[in-house]
Amino acid sequence: MAQTAELNSIIANFKENAPAPVLEGITAANSDFQNAFKNQVTIKVGEKLPSFALSDALGKKVSSADLLAKGPILITFYRGEWCPFCNVALHNLQKNLDKFQAKGVTLVAISPELPNTSLSTTEKHDLKFSVLSDVGNKFARELGIVWKMPDSLRPTFKAFGNDLLTRNGDDSFEVPVPATLLVDGNGIVRNTYINPNYFERLEPSTALEWVDAL
Repeated sequence: MAQTAELNSIIANFKENAPAPVLEGITAANSDFQNAFKNQVTIKVGEKLPSFALSDALGKKVSSADLLAKGPILITFYRGEWCPFCNVALHNLQKNLDKFQAKGVTLVAISPELPNTSLSTTEKHDLKFSVLSDVGNKFARELGIVWKMPDSLRPTFKAFGNDLLTRNGDDSFEVPVPATLLVDGNGIVRNTYINPNYFERLEPSTALEWVDAL
C-alpha cells in the first residue's frame, strides 16, 4: 500500500540518520506511551460523537451539527504540520478526496494548531478539505485521545525547530493520538482507528471500505 510504504521510508531514513540519543529518546517515549495507552478509555463504535464547534484555517467556526447535516463525516486527527507522518496521511487523504465526496462523505482534519498554522498546512499541502483547530486539545480530550509528551522530548523538538508554543498557543506539550473516525449522518461513530504508535496510519482504502459498509 502506497501510504504504508511512504511511512516506512520515513522511519527507515530516521533510524539511519538520526543521532543515537534522539533515536533512543523518541523510541523510548513512543514505546512507553503505547504501553500506557492500553488502559485509556476512548470513544467507541456505537457511541454518539460529542458535538464540537472549531475554527477552520480562516477562523470561521465549523460545527459538527453543520457537517452532519450534509451526511456522514470522516474525521482524522493529526499532531501538527511539523510531523512528517501526519503530512503523509493528509496528502493521501487529499489524493482520495474525490472518492469520499462521491460517496457523500465530508472529510475533516483536526489538530491542536492555531488557525494561522492550519492555514499554512492547508496551503502548503494544497488541501481541499477543512482543517480545524482544536486549541488546547479540548475536543480530542473528550474522545480520550490526548498524549502529554514527556519533557525529555522538549530538547529534541527545540533542536528540530518545532516550537509547539507558537504553533499551538500553549505550552502543554500535548498532542492528539493519530485517529480516524467515521461518523454516520445521525452522529453515531461507526468505525474508529486509534493508534498510539504515531508511525502508523489508517490507509485511505480502508476508510473507503468503511464508507461502503454504511
